[in-house]
Amino acid sequence: MGAKQENGDPEDILPPPEQELSHELDMKVKKYLRGEGADLEVLKDKKLKGQLYDRENLYGKSAKAAAKTEKWLLPSEGGYLEAEGIEKTWRIKQDTIGREVDISSAKNQYDIVLPDFGPYTLDFTSSGRYMAAAGRKGHLAVVDMKNMSLIKEMQVRETVRDVVFLHNELFFAAAQKKYPYIYNRDGVELHCLKEHGAVTRLQFLKNHFLLASINKFGQLRYQDVTMGEMISNFRTGLGRTDVMQANPFNGVVALGHSGGTVSMWKPTSAVPLVKMLCHPGPITAMAFHPDGHLMATSGKEKKIKIWDVRKFEVLQTIRGHAKTLDFSQKGLLAAGTGSFVQVFGDFSGSRNYSRHMGHSIVKGYQIGKVAFRPYEDVLGIGHSTGWSSILIPGSGEPNFDTWLANPFETTKQRREKEIHSLLDKLPPETIMLDPSKIGTVKSAKKKEKPTKKEMEADMEAAVEAAKGTAIKNKTKGKNKPSKIAVKKKEIVVRAKKPFLDQQMKEEENVAKKKQKISEEISLPTALQRFARKKATA
Repeated sequence: MGAKQENGDPEDILPPPEQELSHELDMKVKKYLRGEGADLEVLKDKKLKGQLYDRENLYGKSAKAAAKTEKWLLPSEGGYLEAEGIEKTWRIKQDTIGREVDISSAKNQYDIVLPDFGPYTLDFTSSGRYMAAAGRKGHLAVVDMKNMSLIKEMQVRETVRDVVFLHNELFFAAAQKKYPYIYNRDGVELHCLKEHGAVTRLQFLKNHFLLASINKFGQLRYQDVTMGEMISNFRTGLGRTDVMQANPFNGVVALGHSGGTVSMWKPTSAVPLVKMLCHPGPITAMAFHPDGHLMATSGKEKKIKIWDVRKFEVLQTIRGHAKTLDFSQKGLLAAGTGSFVQVFGDFSGSRNYSRHMGHSIVKGYQIGKVAFRPYEDVLGIGHSTGWSSILIPGSGEPNFDTWLANPFETTKQRREKEIHSLLDKLPPETIMLDPSKIGTVKSAKKKEKPTKKEMEADMEAAVEAAKGTAIKNKTKGKNKPSKIAVKKKEIVVRAKKPFLDQQMKEEENVAKKKQKISEEISLPTALQRFARKKATA
């Protein structure tokens, strides 16, 4: 039995299952459409109307193709945690979750206890398969999370403050006591970056192949890891900082300072792009949403703030302290402090975060770093006596794109991907707050005043051109050499006149400004407003 639309054709008659499927596809098409279509009936230009009509059809076809791909080629659905009745999700313990999940997911719940080398910090590759762990007392390890096997571990016998993977799992950088070092997966030291100094935090921009570091003197450095060239070196002037994050949307590096400000930097500017006063006290943690439009910051006054980076305004303030923050692929926010981890979720899509889950590790353990594992519902916790892993249902992206990140890639695929990423490498100039400006037409600037050297060069060129002008032969008596010399001098003076007039005007303006400043300085600041103003004629 089917339904038929009014004044419809027999082709519009569909059985109920197909009607439901068609309705589901229509809902997915709306998700991928670029807003409402343009009103083409208003246009009078037939050519433009036809071009826009073709463009709207193209957008509609691409949205339908994306909806069908999501329906048939991305069958995995993200899990979620749902409470029944008066039960609250943040009261559900990890033991309860572990009993309800499958065996492969239950393996992701573990505690690695290494009390002699902590506290630990963690970093995952973009595919989520490999993890690098670094103990403060010199322990470095690379772990294959798929097989739960240790690839390599070593002891560098000095302080390690941070660790970060480079473009793939074969190389990682560690911020050690005096300098950052780059190692390969086998533990062989490849480079010692002495120019960076004693680094406190590291970030790697994979689209630009740039390693960014901030040292204990507040110096921000960018180094190209493909050529080994130092791209830029800036002194922030805001003191030492231990808070550093890179925005995945535009590649801008943000630093959190002890004065409560967040500064955002790019490698081609010696001054910060943005300086935001986010908290009245020191900033303790910071994280960016995967879409790059949200930023979470935590301050010493025990408040967590959610910011809209596009408007630079606060969307929400949550009471609580956080020593470390991290966003998951699905937008969950994890905050760790002391021995407790709290996860906030935004399930309504209104950018309003509420308490979702909580987990207490062994009392006395101090959490140093929380990091969500990509493409898995797993949260890694680095603490004072090792690292732990807990399950956070719905945190990871269930469907992965093998062109971007493939947890099951082979050696050949990894080599091909590395070559493609090197060919697609972006120059440092593409890092900006709004990357959509790339490819647009640069707006015309106001004509700048020429410098003194440029004016002198222009005047010399005009004089040379005036000397080369030919003088017409005239009647007898007017062709004397003396008169020709006088005429040439007149031509040269006429060519110099506009430049000299402009120079005189500039000197007069400078003299007027100096006179005005001297008059203001002659009186004390408190009495300058009582100075007698000269009457204008």
